[in-house]
Amino acid sequence: MWSIEEKLALRLQERVSQNNLRELPIVQKKIDFCSNDYLGLASNAALAQQIQQTYAQLPFLQNGSTGSRLISGNSLYAMELEEALATTFQAEKALLFNSGYSANTAILSAIPQKGDTIVYDEYIHASLKEGARLSFASRYPFRHNDLEDLEKKLGKATGEKFVVAESVYSMDGDVAPLEEILRICRKYNAHLIWDEAHSTGVWGENGNGIACTQQLQNQIFARIYTFGKAMGVHGACIAGSAVLIDYLVNFARPFIYTTALPLHSLVSIREAFKFLQANTYLQHTLYTRIAAFAAELMKYPSLQTRWIKSESAIQAIKIGGNALTKTIASQLQTADYDVRAILSPTVKEGEERLRICLHVYNTEEEIRNLVEYLTHVFMQTTAGFAASSG
Repeated sequence: MWSIEEKLALRLQERVSQNNLRELPIVQKKIDFCSNDYLGLASNAALAQQIQQTYAQLPFLQNGSTGSRLISGNSLYAMELEEALATTFQAEKALLFNSGYSANTAILSAIPQKGDTIVYDEYIHASLKEGARLSFASRYPFRHNDLEDLEKKLGKATGEKFVVAESVYSMDGDVAPLEEILRICRKYNAHLIWDEAHSTGVWGENGNGIACTQQLQNQIFARIYTFGKAMGVHGACIAGSAVLIDYLVNFARPFIYTTALPLHSLVSIREAFKFLQANTYLQHTLYTRIAAFAAELMKYPSLQTRWIKSESAIQAIKIGGNALTKTIASQLQTADYDVRAILSPTVKEGEERLRICLHVYNTEEEIRNLVEYLTHVFMQTTAGFAASSG
């Protein structure tokens, strides 16, 4: 009989044979085309100084929060921050969470009940799928951004109906058709849970996301905003009605049983939003970088057919095959372009891709050189793979 260690080792070996073993990378100083720091706030020296100055001026400093919000971890500062976030996101109330993963798991494990139905876009975050699994509700995926398939699945749903979608999808970088999704939700009396992870900070006034930009926020049951991407800090919040937030305080296990964010993290969140409000040019600079990437890519027909067109900072080039995709990514890394391969099973087999993230600090020259070199490497490597397989 095999030991548990032997069974685990066997599963790891299967990953090796499939060319998709995950390993922790050593972060090196390359040209960043992989991080979620779209606005450059994570490494912004002026914001860091602003956070430290504000933190140092507080009358009482703590290294840790000492407990959960319901025991000893609550503070007037946390509650004032939630009020400020509710104002920013144009909601009745907001509730802080330690991460986007925690917020996503919390809302879907707490709200839908046995007998209810969750219909979700097949490309939503793993944390949302995990929350749905924990809810005991029936759950069905619909094809990515496919409104016809969404309506078909909702037509068969029972109990309270919940639709789960994202503003910007992390693997394709495309934007969900929010207005059309809401129309279908109204038709079937379904409640939309809307994840703004990759649009927080990038879209909208003071970074309040796509729903507020389209003035549809009041039609959405719950919205999730995360601060570890474009906002450059950490944490998340859920925005919605007072009833929703009070319910989560009472029933969301990831909130109830988690040690609260420390004071320094709360200050960081508040100051990041203040900084963005005072430096709106950052959003416009990012938009120019996105436009520059699209313009460069249009010069190279070999990549155009593999490009998933996107208005966001996330740009994907489908390659296909773990080995080929890893090889091209490795050559880009060697040339100091930090582009990462996204492999199956993270994406469907055959849809392995390069995920290119754009930032305000990527110069137009760097973008131009990346696309030119990527084209060269793609043509050379695919020809080599074709010759070896032939």
